[in-house]
Amino acid sequence: MVDMKGTQLIHEYLRHNKKFPHVFCAGCGHGIVLGSLIRSIHGLGLSKDEVCVVAGIGCSGRLAAYVDFNTVHTTHGRALTFATGIKMAKPNMHVIVVMGDGDSMAIGGNHLIHAARRNIGVTALILNNNIYGMTGGQCSPTTPAGSFSMTTPLGQMEQSFDCVELCSAAKANYVARGTVFHVKKLDKMIMDGISNPGFGVVEILTPCHTQYGRKNKYRTPVDMYKMLKKDVIDIDRYEKLSEADKAKKVPSGVFVQKDDSGLEEKFYQMAAKCQGGA
Repeated sequence: MVDMKGTQLIHEYLRHNKKFPHVFCAGCGHGIVLGSLIRSIHGLGLSKDEVCVVAGIGCSGRLAAYVDFNTVHTTHGRALTFATGIKMAKPNMHVIVVMGDGDSMAIGGNHLIHAARRNIGVTALILNNNIYGMTGGQCSPTTPAGSFSMTTPLGQMEQSFDCVELCSAAKANYVARGTVFHVKKLDKMIMDGISNPGFGVVEILTPCHTQYGRKNKYRTPVDMYKMLKKDVIDIDRYEKLSEADKAKKVPSGVFVQKDDSGLEEKFYQMAAKCQGGA
């Protein structure tokens, strides 16, 4: 593994024929996720050919266009279905799926549940900014109750999904939550998610000031990063809080980690058995 750091490392993994700067708004956290993804893959010593990044539609979907791996930019909500096919055909490839909260838990919600249930060996990075950012700021499944959006101008009345609880209940092998403010922890979560067998999910809290923040109480992007610093705490600290205080905080860390075999591994074992192998 070549010893590179900072900007030099990031540039090594970007597609040089793409036009930069990127499309992300000022203050968006998605670029931080891009850097974390690159550092994690580099830290694991994986070659570019060993990795396939699959993305859906939305701001998060642009990440796949910028990185110099095998990449697929798919239809809205269907990234996990393409990733499932790739993993079954190429079981040794590290398949990483990048989705937003609307892409993964609304339009692709059923695919997320069943990918976790099947325990297919892909790693899903869910960039949760609590809004449909690219399409105009509509309410998403993770928009908190009481929040304002283009489609909830008087306040969101529905309950929001908890990504960690959803994926844990659906039996994913690895479930973690990090933020773009706590970057070193996020790097480790992504590395562990890629290394762990079976279906892995890393929910990443990333601010969208343009569509979410300025419609709510966050006047600047800095206010949103201060919120992540103040309100998101390690799960060990969270568990010691009273129920009233828990309601004001968001737990972060690794919630589930199992080493159950992935679906692709079971499939190829069965195929070998059917062909007369052990």
